[in-house]
Amino acid sequence: MKTAVLGSGGWGTALAMVLADNGHDVTLWSYLEEESRTLQETRENPLLPGVKLPDSIRYTWDLSCVRGCQVVVMATPSFGVRSTASQIKAFLTPDMTLVSVSKGIEKGTSLRMTQIIQEATGGICPVVALSGPSHAEEVARGAPTAVVSACPDRAAAERVQDLFLNERFRVYSSSDVIGVELGGALKNIMALCSGCVTGMGCGDNTKAMLMTRGLTEIARLGVALGGTKDTFAGLAGMGDLIVTCTSMNSRNYRAGLLIGQGVPVPEAVKKIGAVVEGYYAVDSARELAQRAGVEMPITQAAYQVLYEGGDPQTLFQQLMRREKRHETEEGWL
Repeated sequence: MKTAVLGSGGWGTALAMVLADNGHDVTLWSYLEEESRTLQETRENPLLPGVKLPDSIRYTWDLSCVRGCQVVVMATPSFGVRSTASQIKAFLTPDMTLVSVSKGIEKGTSLRMTQIIQEATGGICPVVALSGPSHAEEVARGAPTAVVSACPDRAAAERVQDLFLNERFRVYSSSDVIGVELGGALKNIMALCSGCVTGMGCGDNTKAMLMTRGLTEIARLGVALGGTKDTFAGLAGMGDLIVTCTSMNSRNYRAGLLIGQGVPVPEAVKKIGAVVEGYYAVDSARELAQRAGVEMPITQAAYQVLYEGGDPQTLFQQLMRREKRHETEEGWL
C-alpha cells in the first residue's frame, strides 16, 4: 500500500519503520530540507540513536508526496497539524485515509487532532486516531507494543489496524475516537505532575496516587465530552498514562522532574529540547473542564504551576487537604 508519513520526528520515523517492515511503500516527509537530506544520507534519525532505518523508506520535504497515497499518517507536533493538513488538502481524494498520531489539544479552539484535520481538509476523507502506550525509541527497536486505532467509521479503523498490525506492533480497533484522543492528550499533563512529585522527593505511593486520581479526572472530562468510560481503562487511557508517568523516555515526565527540583518552568521546558505537549495541553484541558462544568483539581494545580508561577509544594499540600469524599462518582451503593 502506498503511504506517506508526515513528520520525521522520533514517532513519525518509528511508525514509518513499522509500515516498511510490513511491506508497504513508505515516504517519510520532513519539514526541513536539511533534515530530510540528513536522514537520506545517514539512514539514521538522531532522535533514535543506534537505529538503522530500512533501505526501502524514501525521504522528501515536498508535501506533494501525498498525491496518490492510500494512507497518510499525520505525525507532526500538535501545533503543526492544522498548517500541514491545510497544505495537503489539494492532494486528497475521498478514497484515502488520514491517520492522526499526534497527541494534544489545539490552543484557542480546544479541538482534538482529528477534529483539526477534518476542519482543515474539509472532511474529504476519514480520519483515524492511532494512540496508546508507545515510546518511539522502543517501537523503533521492535519492542512489543500495543495501540488503538479509533474512528466512528469501523471500516477506516480496521483499515489502519491491518496496515500497522504485526507480531511486534499489536493494534486494537475502537469506535471511541473522543476517548482515545483525550486519553492521549491529557495523560501528558499527569506525566508532568508525576515528574514534578518525583522531583520534589516523593515516593512510589505518591506517584501511584497521582496517576490514579489523574486518570479519574481525565475520564470524568472524557465522558462529559462524549467519550466512553471503558476507553480510559484501556490502552489509550490507563496504558498510555502508565508509560508516560513512569519513564525517563517521556519528555513530559522529564520536564516535570526538573520543575519539581526547582528549575523555573520556562527553563525546564527549554532544557528538554523538544515539544513538551503537556505544557500546552493543560491550558486547553482547563478551558474544556470549565466549559463542561467538570472538576479537575490536579489539572488546575498544574495550570497554576505552569502559567501562574504557583509553588508545587504548596499546591500539592492544598490537594492533600481537600475535603473528604467517596472514591467513586456513584458513592455508596
